Amino acid sequence: MPIELPKPIADYVEANARLDVDGMLKPFAADAVILDIGRRNKGHAELRTLFEDEVIAVKAIFTPDAAHHENGQVVVEGPAHGDFKGSPIRFTYRFTLEHDAIKALEIAI
Repeated sequence: MPIELPKPIADYVEANARLDVDGMLKPFAADAVILDIGRRNKGHAELRTLFEDEVIAVKAIFTPDAAHHENGQVVVEGPAHGDFKGSPIRFTYRFTLEHDAIKALEIAI
């Protein structure tokens, strides 16, 4: 049974499954921030570089299998698989939504 995700998160996950960089960027606010295991990326230009270098290059696809709300965030968990060492690796994504867009995303292992 698929999990229900808010539309911006579902759109991001669907675009990631297609390895579609433009689709992955679309649900993010223009000034969104991603904290990816300690690294900070802000704005669409930096997010595009992150997605191209860390997702598309290794065909990393995140497949959420659990989601819940916690402290105003949507916490989504699941494995990511692709052409990278240790694949698959289980990740926790903490999304902050604002005005029907992803304002922040913190990624942790």
